[in-house]
Amino acid sequence: MGLATPRRTRVVFAALAVLVLVAGIDAARAWRLHRLNALIASGPLQTPAVDAVPELQFAYAQALAASGAIDAALKHYQALQGDQRLRQAARYNSANLLLREAMRARAGPEPGQAIALVELAKELYRDVLRNDPGHWDARYNLERAQRLLPDPEEADADLAQEPRKAERAATTMRGFSPGLP
Repeated sequence: MGLATPRRTRVVFAALAVLVLVAGIDAARAWRLHRLNALIASGPLQTPAVDAVPELQFAYAQALAASGAIDAALKHYQALQGDQRLRQAARYNSANLLLREAMRARAGPEPGQAIALVELAKELYRDVLRNDPGHWDARYNLERAQRLLPDPEEADADLAQEPRKAERAATTMRGFSPGLP
């Protein structure tokens, strides 16, 4: 039993060393996130470097969108497409920006420009829903975009119903019988 005590002590010290290491890594990560949040909350963001953390680029894109610089915000959201964690949020926000711009364009002097914007927004909403079918906000906004500009298949389905009514009307007409052979 005398050998078991030093062995147990080493195991306990190793477990404590691992716990201290994990706590240190977690504290460093929390400190980094706190610094990043403080930088975002400090006020107007400066243009982030190309190699800046994706969260900072995302916050900058949101600030651009809020200030009305839609094209610049869309470019920054596009740059985030490679990031696994922020890809969905960037696509969703891009689609929202495009849909808002389409609504403004419809109310403006050239409403035809809204068609392309709505189609792009619908495609981005569909991308979000392909990756996460439970994203209810994207589903709702896709429905709103569909109401603005229905897909061509739905319009074709409505047209396909009309000939059936015409055929039914044609069958109620009195026919001319040339007679039997």
